Formats: sequence, C-alpha cells, structure tokens
Amino acid sequence: MAWLFQDAHQVKRVGEKKASWSVGWYDPDGTKRQKSFGSGAPGKKLAFRFQKRIEAELLTGTYTARTRVTWDDFRREYNRTILTTKSDQNERCLRKSLDHFERLAAPRYVDAVGTKTLDEYVAARRVERGAKAGSRVSPATINKELRCLRAALNIAHDWGYLAKVPRFRWAREPKKILRYMTAEHFADIYGACDSATLPELPSVDPGTFWRALITFAYLTGWRVGELFELTREDLDLDTGTAITRHDDNKAGRDDIVHLHPAIIDHLRGMPHFEDRVFPWPHGYKQRWKQFHAIQRAAGIHLPCNANHEHTPACHVYGFHDVRRAFATENAATLSAVELQAFMRHRSFTTTQLYINMAKQLRGGSEAKLFVPDVLRREA
Repeated sequence: MAWLFQDAHQVKRVGEKKASWSVGWYDPDGTKRQKSFGSGAPGKKLAFRFQKRIEAELLTGTYTARTRVTWDDFRREYNRTILTTKSDQNERCLRKSLDHFERLAAPRYVDAVGTKTLDEYVAARRVERGAKAGSRVSPATINKELRCLRAALNIAHDWGYLAKVPRFRWAREPKKILRYMTAEHFADIYGACDSATLPELPSVDPGTFWRALITFAYLTGWRVGELFELTREDLDLDTGTAITRHDDNKAGRDDIVHLHPAIIDHLRGMPHFEDRVFPWPHGYKQRWKQFHAIQRAAGIHLPCNANHEHTPACHVYGFHDVRRAFATENAATLSAVELQAFMRHRSFTTTQLYINMAKQLRGGSEAKLFVPDVLRREA
C-alpha cells in the first residue's frame, strides 16, 4: 500500500498550494520509504502516477528497493568480489574499460546510468586518439569496452542497485577482410627463425624455440596466452597430447588436445628444465618485437589499408593471425563441430564467423553458379 500526501511542514511554512506532493510506502522488509515530487497540479499528477506504480509492484511482487548506491561504492565492491575471480586478461580488460567510462561519463550514482549516459560516453570515446598515431579509437575497441560495461551493469542489476539494465547502442564496425598467415608466408618465417636472438635459454637456441612455437601455433590454433602458459606437466610427448587449462584459455575449461606428429618432432628437439614448454623470461612486449623481427628477416611486408599513421607493426602478422590461419586452412576439411572443438569457442556463432571468413577467402563457390550457354567457354 502506498499513500499520497503533502509535506506537512511545507504546508505550514508556505501554504498548501505551494507544498510538495509526496508518496509514502513500506518496503516488503518493513522499511518506510518516501519520494517527493513538485508542488501544484504537475507535482500531484506525477506523485499519483508513481503511487499507482508502486502499489502495482508491491501487489505483483515485482518491487525492488530504491536504494541509491554511489558509483564509487559499487566499483569498490565490484573490484573486490567480481574482478578477483577473473583471469588476469579479463581483469585487465574489465578494469581498463570501467576506468575509461568513469573518466568520460563521471557517474555519481549507479541508478543514474542510462542509455543517454552510454550514448554520451560513446560519442566522447570515438573522438579520442587511438593506439596508432593519427587514428581514432576504433568501433571494435568501443564495443569491447561496452561489453565489459554491460557485464558490470548486469551485476549491479543482480545486486539490486539498478532497476533495469539500460539499452546499449553499439558502434557500427566495418566488415573488413581479415588477415591470416598464409602457408607460403609461414614457410618463409619458419626459414628465418635462425635470425632470432631471444629467448636466452641455456639449452635451447632461439631458432629452435621459434620454429617449435610457430609450428605448435599453426597446427593447433592456440591463442598466444595458451602457448606461453603450457607447462611440462600438461604435455605428454609419448601420447602426443597437451592440456590447455581453464585459467589460461577463454573457454574457461580444461581441454585435452591431440598434437600433430610435426609438433611432437619439434618439441623433442627442445630439451630444457623450465616449468613452461615455451619459457619467456624477457617481458611481454619482447615477444612481439622478436616475432616481428623474424618476419622482417623473412621479407614479410603486408599491405595496411587502415586510416592511420603506419608503423612497422602494420606490415607484419600478429599471433592471432596464426590462429586465424588454422581456422581458414582447416574449415573446408573439418566439420563445424570439430572446428569449434579445436578452436575452443564457447559459442558456435563465433566458429561460424571463422567458417564464413574461410569461404570468402578461399572461394570455390563461384564454380557452382549457373552460367548461360552463350557465356560458356568453348572446350
């Protein structure tokens, strides 16, 4: 039950006509609540509508307590209870996305975050400088941040801090032809691995290390994080299997992967006593620098059509291009279910994107098209 009234103190002080209209009610737990509206006829009309809505929610059991929680309090609680359960990579992504949102949107209360707030954030974010000189923040980056923000707001809704998760309007991403490492370029890079100078390991030279690494990556489609986190304990060369752990992959599950004999041969040539199969004691950025240096030694120079100031990194492959090569080269021979298992995608929709990309890149369907006799080539 909710009741409509005018503030008695205001009535006494300024007169009944100017007093503010209010609605009072009791939460299901017995807590007394009150919300004030404007004075006069407009205030009374708003208060009346609110009274009927509260009564309906209390009657149908859909009522949620209107407890205003500051964004700072929510963020501290979210960091403590949610982020600590995420993998390092997901934690960095969530934390960075929320930092950007706080910097540009400056939310004070959780329940004040609405669709307009999100639209204003996207508008401000899209004009900021991107990772490369002369570029803007890409739509893909903005959408990634919005997904992280949506995950946080879903938690706020579950905790009762947000009555309804606002609608998200995603930035429109251009559909580009994605890059993958061709078999010809793989051969060139494989042949240039002896130019590597890192890692510095006592019993394995850098060339052997990189040949084993890119062979493993090209024939399994593992993500770069999975590659460098693989332990000796999870590798069995006799059975030809490796285990990717749930802490190290995006699927969030342990998977046993059967390795191609070519991978086994390369790994047998890497005797060392480190815990990791591919130990890297030189820092995260050095991985990329060394991988790029090998490609430049192999003569790799890829075109880059992006609208930004180009750097040497624009013209070489990234580690994910190797993963994309696995999907592209095997999409025609593996079933969709098999490819999803190899790629360890949670959703088949993601696998289907790779399959469609492979069909587009490899072609062949044009031979099945109907062609009028007048256009057929003479034998």
